[in-house]
Amino acid sequence: MEIVAHEKQSPFALEPIWRLIVRFAVPSVIALLVNSLYNIVDQIFIGNGVGYMGNGATNIVFPITIIALALAMMMETEAQLF
Repeated sequence: MEIVAHEKQSPFALEPIWRLIVRFAVPSVIALLVNSLYNIVDQIFIGNGVGYMGNGATNIVFPITIIALALAMMMETEAQLF
């Protein structure tokens, strides 16, 4: 009696392109928009409380947070495939 292991095929090989774009790109775009809105609101409060030096500091850190968010979403997507 043989046990046959069914290999899970990648969705990139099976699904159409438009469905893959919706599945992967739309949640990423929504997450980036929410993060950008959070940064705008943060800039308003920091500008009123700390001043231009605080705004400068958050503007330096913002690209780092975007890169970290993009890497985290990429790793999560990769983990969902397997």
